[in-house]
Amino acid sequence: MEIASPQIGRALVVIVDDRVAHAARSEHEDTIGPLVAELLEEADFVVDAVVTVPGEAVAIRKALNTAVIGGVDLVITIGGTGVSPRDVTSDVTADVLDRPIPGIAEAIRASGLAAGAIDAVLSRGLVGVSGSTLVVNLAASRAAIRDGMATLTPLVSHVIEELSGLNEG
Repeated sequence: MEIASPQIGRALVVIVDDRVAHAARSEHEDTIGPLVAELLEEADFVVDAVVTVPGEAVAIRKALNTAVIGGVDLVITIGGTGVSPRDVTSDVTADVLDRPIPGIAEAIRASGLAAGAIDAVLSRGLVGVSGSTLVVNLAASRAAIRDGMATLTPLVSHVIEELSGLNEG
């Protein structure tokens, strides 16, 4: 009999896609959403949902606040972290965070550089805590997501334990 591994916590994936306003379903929702959900499930998360929002500050803020109020342990945003004027995910995230964790964001960028994921290197993505929720911004390419998740996964359980008070000290 195989014993199921304990779940780390609940997660929500927010895909930020400018094209969502112009199509019923975006390409990112169809391909990127399942990839992120699969990587989270492999890391022992229960994925509450994968939602797609337009790349507008109000929609992104609403999705982040809903995740925090809903009590998820981890929310990962995908996209909108670049340097173009329409990339506002990081700006909105900065307003939502109570405490940034710059070391994790820098580790994601550094590993992206080593892996050749250019958008991960150019990302202005943030990582931090809002309430008791860990918020992570990742760039939208498959390479940036795979590498970012590989860097993030070993750190997440420690952060969530600290946020829940299980790892005092």
